[in-house]
Amino acid sequence: MRWLVGWSSTAAGSVDPGSAGATGYDGETVHPVGSQLLWGDPDPLWAVGDWRPDEVRVVKADARTRIAVLGTCGASDEQLRVALFAARGGALRHLTAWSGSYTAVVQVGRRITVCGDLAGARPVFYTPWAGGTAYATAALPLADLIEANLDFGHLAALLAAPDVPAALHHSTPYDGVRRIPPGHALILRAGAREVAGYEPVASLAVAAPPADAADAVDAVRDALVDAVRARLSAPRHVPSADLDPGPVPGMGPAERRAARGMPVPGIGADLSGGPASGTLALLAAGLPGMPGTILGHGTGAGERLLAVTFNDLAVQGREAELERAGTLAANPRLHHVVVTGGEEVLPYADLEGPLTDEPGPSLVTAARHRARLASGSADHFTGYGARQVLDAHPARLADLLMDRKRRHLVRPMAALAKADGSVMVPARVYSAARKLSRTPYRAGVDALADRLMRRRFEEPGGAVGASLAALTWARPGPAARWLTGEALAEVSVRLQGAVGRPDVGPGQRPGDHRARAALARHATDLRVLEQAAEIRSQRLHAPFLDNQVVRACRALPETLRVQPGARAAILRTVLEGAGVGALPPGWGAPSHGSSAAATRAGLRLAANSLVDLFAAPLLAEAGLVEARVVRKAVRATAEGAPFPLDGLADLVSLELWLRRLLSRRGTCWTGTPARARAVPAGISPRGRALGAGA
Repeated sequence: MRWLVGWSSTAAGSVDPGSAGATGYDGETVHPVGSQLLWGDPDPLWAVGDWRPDEVRVVKADARTRIAVLGTCGASDEQLRVALFAARGGALRHLTAWSGSYTAVVQVGRRITVCGDLAGARPVFYTPWAGGTAYATAALPLADLIEANLDFGHLAALLAAPDVPAALHHSTPYDGVRRIPPGHALILRAGAREVAGYEPVASLAVAAPPADAADAVDAVRDALVDAVRARLSAPRHVPSADLDPGPVPGMGPAERRAARGMPVPGIGADLSGGPASGTLALLAAGLPGMPGTILGHGTGAGERLLAVTFNDLAVQGREAELERAGTLAANPRLHHVVVTGGEEVLPYADLEGPLTDEPGPSLVTAARHRARLASGSADHFTGYGARQVLDAHPARLADLLMDRKRRHLVRPMAALAKADGSVMVPARVYSAARKLSRTPYRAGVDALADRLMRRRFEEPGGAVGASLAALTWARPGPAARWLTGEALAEVSVRLQGAVGRPDVGPGQRPGDHRARAALARHATDLRVLEQAAEIRSQRLHAPFLDNQVVRACRALPETLRVQPGARAAILRTVLEGAGVGALPPGWGAPSHGSSAAATRAGLRLAANSLVDLFAAPLLAEAGLVEARVVRKAVRATAEGAPFPLDGLADLVSLELWLRRLLSRRGTCWTGTPARARAVPAGISPRGRALGAGA
């Protein structure tokens, strides 16, 4: 795991640059393990983990005015230097406007500014410490620093209402560690902190000016091309000096690297029937330059981009998707690799893995992704986030009604009616959208609080039912039905308290609000997946979550994005504008069915081990679930009962995360014997305390 950490203290001179440490309340001097000091006294900043040299840049205007950029950033050093002068006046947004995915930290005198991103894939956390404020791009190191307990109220909200910002309210699994919301920056002045937004949000009452659809799609194309180019133009990384890891009978060098969990040098991408990953692969292969693997290293790919397709042998019905991938791979600048996987890589089949910064449902599929990524390149493009930034959340239908654009509801409602086979669908959808457009935010959150208290989780089924259920300000999470009454009551109280705070509110229309919340949750889970399925020396790139791409996608007219097949149509236009054509028939077809089938198959095979996992679960010890109820649900779902699959993934992943956390020893900090002690594992009978060191 890679992260940066620093702090701003109230007193100057608290840090000794020579020892790269800081003094806490009790006089102990601490510093992060495995770190490199970017700047020191009095407000130090470290980069921790296996950062590449090209991923860490520090540019100075003078001794007390400097910027650190960590990640992939398309700005030149001169552009960073010019940006520092604007930052002196307090401007923030320009620091987030370069292509790529990065975290920027600016120091102007004793003022420190740390910018988060728009999606939430690069979060910033903070906590009070030693009379000032410590901040980091990971929550666990801060929890270690303050020896935080677990926040079980946050964990309950994560299960009961994961898509509702009012329920989580910038908290983390660690008591006392806070998260800045997406689109905000943390500003520290001699230890005092402020969280400020840098992105304008459309008013709830005033409609945004109409955007030209063609111009908006062109902007998406330009943003995606710049995002891909920023990765291609970065210095080429060779995973290790040992490019050929040694003889293995019957294997070539590329196969040997994959077998030993080492990526192929160069640039690669996922290639499947999904339009997002396919778009990135074709864009990367089509841009001038050398996107592929390095010549002379035995991969057989030359300068071609390594395109990886995952062939799930345990799931039927993916023949058309694989055929489309093979057609795309006929591109002479692509080298196609098909990775086969059987029962051993189904969801839930392998639940071993590293401790991640936070829990996330992707923990149950990490081994599956690791099997695919092990055959990928050192820099690997993925299409994660495209659905969240391009598709229309069903609640956007209410936004159209608020703007009096009723005629644009005809096609999406007709598509739902066709899928359901009922002529009553348009009337039901229109009625739900109309109700949402007239419901205040406070009333919507209060309604969710009441549903949780009364344990009302019934929702209509099918595609139409999912759309109807989403036409609300807030809804229960798929795992809420398995929580205890006490846990649900606690989340209900959190919701009721949230709507009374002046800083809690959507500030935008219901559809826009729900879409941003869904994007933030997806970005958080992708970050968990990156850590859980991490391959040594590999970087996953998700350009659809870059700031500039998110901004361009948000400018797409709602009237365009609500139309059936809008995402595939937009990406097809993007490729045509970039000079890529001749896409195979059926390109862009959804592939949800195969994913659900794989999850069902994995549940059937792993049912006994999951029942054992919940024989004496930590979640039950914490008072969040009843073990007997969860075991019954696992057995029933494995037998085909219509329980929400994503709800079980939330439960299992949280239980796994708690077990890994409590079996951990040591901390992220060193400097005194106290910091080197083992971390005691255990939860109190009421589940409200965690041993020191988190």
